[in-house]
Amino acid sequence: MGEIDTRLCCSNCRVSMEPLIAQSLRFDLQSGHTKCITEDIKTNSMSVGKYSIVNPSDGHPMPDSHKLTVRVTSTYGNSYHYAEHVESGQFAFQTAEAGDYMACFWADDHKPQTTITVEFDWKSGVATKDWTNVAKKGSVDAMELELKKLYETITSIHDEMFYLRERQVEGRRNAGT
Repeated sequence: MGEIDTRLCCSNCRVSMEPLIAQSLRFDLQSGHTKCITEDIKTNSMSVGKYSIVNPSDGHPMPDSHKLTVRVTSTYGNSYHYAEHVESGQFAFQTAEAGDYMACFWADDHKPQTTITVEFDWKSGVATKDWTNVAKKGSVDAMELELKKLYETITSIHDEMFYLRERQVEGRRNAGT
């Protein structure tokens, strides 16, 4: 029994640490199409994102066909960010409810069809903190800064374990009905 509990705990730690890593990606979007990225975020977490279109002709102005419309919503459909016909943008918000938050990107239909390359960086939780400013403001040495980062990470993992446990209980309750 103790061995199972240990494996479950280690599994939760591994899953919990993944959201702490900054997640950046690059994807292609065909004109007239939509792509959505979903992130499971807990209540009262800070979430920060930025996106930009990669210019296909470096050194030249961005073509008029290379514009995005972007919307970020919560599980319950609450809108946290909306931007129309932009080349780049950013968003930041504190979550009001736990669940899947979705960032959707779409491009207007063009003839002939164009492909837009988008760079997207989305962080939540401890990864959103700007540790360089913490070091400057507090004039702390490197070891103290690393300890502060570690403490924040451990606290986040601890909170995430309780959050996952609550979701597991809720899932079992829903499966039993």
